[in-house]
Amino acid sequence: MVKKTYEEINEKIKRGEAVVVTAEEVIGVVQDMGIKEATRKIDVVTTATFAPMCSSGAFLNFGHSDPPMRMTHVELNGVPAYAGIAAVDAYIGATELRSDGVLNYGGAHVIEDLVKGNTVSLRACSYATDCYPRTYIEADVSKDTLNQCYLFNPRNAYQNYGAATNSSSRTLYTYMGKLKPSYGNVTYCTAGELSPLLNDPYYRTIGIGTRVFIGGGQGFVAWEGTQHNPSVLRTERGVPIGGAGSLALIGDIKPMKPRYVRAASIPRYGVTLLLGVGIPIPILDEEMMYFSSVTNEDIWTYIYDYSVAKRERPVVARTNYKELRSGIITIDGREVPTVPLSSLSMAREIAQTLKTWVSQGEFPIGPPVQLLPLEREPHVLEPKGEEGDYVSEGLQAIDATTGPSWVPN
Repeated sequence: MVKKTYEEINEKIKRGEAVVVTAEEVIGVVQDMGIKEATRKIDVVTTATFAPMCSSGAFLNFGHSDPPMRMTHVELNGVPAYAGIAAVDAYIGATELRSDGVLNYGGAHVIEDLVKGNTVSLRACSYATDCYPRTYIEADVSKDTLNQCYLFNPRNAYQNYGAATNSSSRTLYTYMGKLKPSYGNVTYCTAGELSPLLNDPYYRTIGIGTRVFIGGGQGFVAWEGTQHNPSVLRTERGVPIGGAGSLALIGDIKPMKPRYVRAASIPRYGVTLLLGVGIPIPILDEEMMYFSSVTNEDIWTYIYDYSVAKRERPVVARTNYKELRSGIITIDGREVPTVPLSSLSMAREIAQTLKTWVSQGEFPIGPPVQLLPLEREPHVLEPKGEEGDYVSEGLQAIDATTGPSWVPN
């Protein structure tokens, strides 16, 4: 069996001799040469995705004012940020909405503004203490004036996400986009054969400490992502049929590029962050080559009926991403259009950019400091007492009166 080490691969990169290809390009190489010879030839495969990643956010440190203040309530461009951390630290979530109930501007827009270098309006209030006597402040901040501003995203780059459709008689507005009635469309969200965790299905090279492309800069895998649930049904290629793994990612906002970090408004749902993520996979042996040459035809997923308000929605069909990417799929004998929520062209661009970085020695390749778990039992939240009338039809009004009163003391 052909085997390589990280040291050998990095030495080849240093000498300018490493062969680096994208996860799409490697498919043709394997078809032409076979697994063994392709393993000898190729050293690194680059993967990427560009998609809505709602479970994202940023830690910010504003610096101390004079006199100093311990901020307890913070808003950035009218979007609440969590300030229960320390004196002038806050965390703003991508899906947080403006406190006045506006649905088309939220935390993702603040993050995009920071990445662009725009000025963001800070408003904070607090109670007075002997060490922090100030009770109110307004100021303008940007990534140039913040001490630290970095993304810390609890759940990104889902391994394999289910597709969505709608069997009911009304239009649904969901985080999977607008779902037309009576199986009017199917939406899905993946880069398929380019997607990072689908090319390393058992997390042999992607783990805690792995360097990643994030938002146009470089960051790291900080931990397993929330809802990481690798204990799902898998195909013989190791591809999970279900969400399975996810990654918690961290990266400095200051070098990020607006092209790869964009806010988006989802009609009658809220806001999200479109984020570019890329990860290089070192080809350590033939098994990694086998995994990294996965095709859209090999990647299966379920189509779920989002009209049923249950945690486990009914499965309408089982399909692969070759069929979904074709633009038409058959459900109950009728042709249904399919619509991607992720951008394949952007994923390709990121994979090519990462290929250049790795080839030029600008993106070091190293082993994880700790592997991600391959087993994890998910827990279900059980409500107390009787279940009430908790299922609504359509978006309800947001109460904008629950925020802090911004009256200086």
